[in-house]
Amino acid sequence: MATDVHRPVTGHAAVRVEGLTRSFDDRAVIDDLRLDVRQGEFVALLGRSGCGKSTLLRILAGLDRDIEGTVLVPRRKAVAFQSPRLMPWKKVWRNVLLGLPGKPGRGVADQALDEVGLGHRADAWPKTLSGGEAQRASLARALVREPDLLLLDEPFGALDALTRIKAQRLVGELWQRRGCAVLLVTHDVEEAVLLADRVLVMDDGVIAHEQPIDLDRPRDITDPRFAELRAQLLERLGVDTAAEAA
Repeated sequence: MATDVHRPVTGHAAVRVEGLTRSFDDRAVIDDLRLDVRQGEFVALLGRSGCGKSTLLRILAGLDRDIEGTVLVPRRKAVAFQSPRLMPWKKVWRNVLLGLPGKPGRGVADQALDEVGLGHRADAWPKTLSGGEAQRASLARALVREPDLLLLDEPFGALDALTRIKAQRLVGELWQRRGCAVLLVTHDVEEAVLLADRVLVMDDGVIAHEQPIDLDRPRDITDPRFAELRAQLLERLGVDTAAEAA
């Protein structure tokens, strides 16, 4: 069914999707979708549950190929999910190297763990990690692949509020340091405005709205412009911001 799926993208785009359709039981979850992500751009994808966000991310990651349409992505890509998916019988540094081609040495894992502030836990067993530490280990496993495209599927959803803020800050710093394109799937509108260059709203299997985020970094959630953008996106998602304020 697929046409031109997962060929490497060329030019100044990190992702180019045209006419993408993905159906389950004859129901189109993604319906003739078009998407472009520029090299080095941070894009956040919002939408109600079941709108196709995670399905789109899995397609871009190469985990779902039963599609119609054109999907062009970099050869070097990595994904981090909400669940860290660490193997409990392997130490943290060995988890970081899982799936890498060849026989990379421990130094490769140690470097990635240091980058996410987890170098001191390299020899720990996954079950001894906190939620935030496990998520950082998952990020290290993605970064060790030197991705041109980093795909994040609600990676902070299971974290407590304070740990989530720290993880958001870490991802922002890693993105600026690495310069790769990022596509973040999230339900958190504030998180999207805080991190992204551009926020997309998905509805009925297509990109229904696009909102550039023209705010200086680091961003201040008390900035009236931040609040305005957040309110606009919430309205697009069908949230009554007046009722929320009350």
